[in-house]
Amino acid sequence: MKAVPTALPGVLVLEPKVHGDERGFFFESYNRRAFREATGLDPDFVQDNHSKSARNVLRGLHYQVRNVQGKLVRVTAGEVWDVVVDLRRSSPAFGRSLGVALSAANRRMLWVPEGFAHGFLVTSESAEFLYKTTDYYAPEHERSLLWNDPALEIAWPLAGEPLLKPGDANGTPLARAETFP
Repeated sequence: MKAVPTALPGVLVLEPKVHGDERGFFFESYNRRAFREATGLDPDFVQDNHSKSARNVLRGLHYQVRNVQGKLVRVTAGEVWDVVVDLRRSSPAFGRSLGVALSAANRRMLWVPEGFAHGFLVTSESAEFLYKTTDYYAPEHERSLLWNDPALEIAWPLAGEPLLKPGDANGTPLARAETFP
């Protein structure tokens, strides 16, 4: 596994070692020892989630103000534009966003540390999205940052209007959002 730093402190693109031949391929999508060696981190994952979404579905930008979650995210079918926003006021990158293409073809993963909002836009016909979390889902503590807040400067690769759930369509702008120290 190779860990590639990004422009946001703590966010890493992970590239697994893929073994392939005429029969297909094999790779370890998660190996605690390899993750620790590549990143210097040893998160305790407690929950795995799996979603399927159609083209132009935008999920996010979600975070929890308690039961704060670190996430290891990847795509097993299709492609998404995956976005994170730094909500740590002590960070030099506070309020900055980063977008990364994740797909079944590129097999990349993204490590999203605690203190970030996270979301994705499906850019293929459909996509299956899997992620591990370091704390349990707590709906009473979930918040949604406004996906199209101009302050975030997110260049979503949209093909028309996104398909959003009402809570995401009415997310909170960064200027009024609950953030982290």
